Amino acid sequence: MAFLTACKLQDPVTIADKLFLDLRRAILVGEIPAGKKISEPELAAAYGVSRGSLREAIGKLENCNLVTRKPNIGARIIDFSTEQLLEIYQIREATEGMAARLAAEHMTAEELVHLRKILERHHAEIAQHQSYSQHDVDLDFHFSIIQGSKNKRLIRMLCQDLYDLVRFYRFRLKSGFSRSEQAFQEHNLIVSAIERRDGEMAETLMRHHIRASRDYACKLLEQMPTSDT
Repeated sequence: MAFLTACKLQDPVTIADKLFLDLRRAILVGEIPAGKKISEPELAAAYGVSRGSLREAIGKLENCNLVTRKPNIGARIIDFSTEQLLEIYQIREATEGMAARLAAEHMTAEELVHLRKILERHHAEIAQHQSYSQHDVDLDFHFSIIQGSKNKRLIRMLCQDLYDLVRFYRFRLKSGFSRSEQAFQEHNLIVSAIERRDGEMAETLMRHHIRASRDYACKLLEQMPTSDT
């Protein structure tokens, strides 16, 4: 299943496109630290590209909310922020709750089968590793439901505007994640409600799930050391 995301170029056609994907991956997996100031000469030399291509790639990262730029200061990788994390979860609680309600109305039988297969994989990973990974967007539980809402504006808002910010925090908080079994149970209840076409219950359960995830994520973030500026 292919998901819509402005921050995921399927076929990079220019040097700037490829550089954007390389830098995006490096930021998301932590190879480039959060809060780090971007040195254009350093990066251009490291990747063997021109300053023009680099600036174009940085502009794309800025559009994906992974880089901030201030006049007379320059560009910097975004840093961890409890305030930003709370804002993301507030938006997710409202919009993903709505997506779950709509998914209960509009998801096809094929999409529901796909959703169950995601849960099966999650359950197997929990049994083997006491955790699970959601880095592959094609297997991401939440984005499957968002796609199933069939609401194009909702999909654009979540899968484009918030997509990389969610991954940015998710990757860094996963090392301390010990809520896997509880989260899986919450996911299972949400899917059951969607399968029953009970939109009201699906929305309620999704909101509860995201609030619980928010509370746990904030605790983990508070325990992390602050980045050097």
